[in-house]
Amino acid sequence: MITRAKNGIVQNKQFPEYQGYFTCLHAIPVLDEPSSFKVASFSSEWRQAMKEEIDALHMQGTWLLVPNPGDKNIIGSKWVYKIKRNPDGTVGRYKARLVAQGFSQEPGFDFGETFSLVVRHTTVRLVLSIAVMNQWKLRQLDVKNAFLHGNLEEEVFMKQPPGFEDSNHP
Repeated sequence: MITRAKNGIVQNKQFPEYQGYFTCLHAIPVLDEPSSFKVASFSSEWRQAMKEEIDALHMQGTWLLVPNPGDKNIIGSKWVYKIKRNPDGTVGRYKARLVAQGFSQEPGFDFGETFSLVVRHTTVRLVLSIAVMNQWKLRQLDVKNAFLHGNLEEEVFMKQPPGFEDSNHP
């Protein structure tokens, strides 16, 4: 969220006759996340973020490249982009995440049941308040990619993501 304070816009309180007017101390250009791979591919920052995501997926052995089986339902994937900002509003880093488009799968045919391991905000707040009360040291962990690594009973076939169809990754 971009606020006036983060952009250096402050209300002039020294001169009451100027109430309602604002002074811009400095301007930070507002960058938007790209809406598609095509838009992101024009930026070296976004291309690097996508490469880091693909490298992490390959390093963790998230999938194996196989020929198209032909008789299986193949799900697509989509890139999701997010700009992480520093406290002063400047760009901290560019994050690109590859997500599976699971909505194209059919229950009973492609999968038996679903489970998503997600922590609730109230749980995070509770744990943080307990840590503060006990003066525990807190550390931040940044998850490099969004795929959860569990054992699947079903075979899942996914198309390669845009821009990486001819990838030389193992």
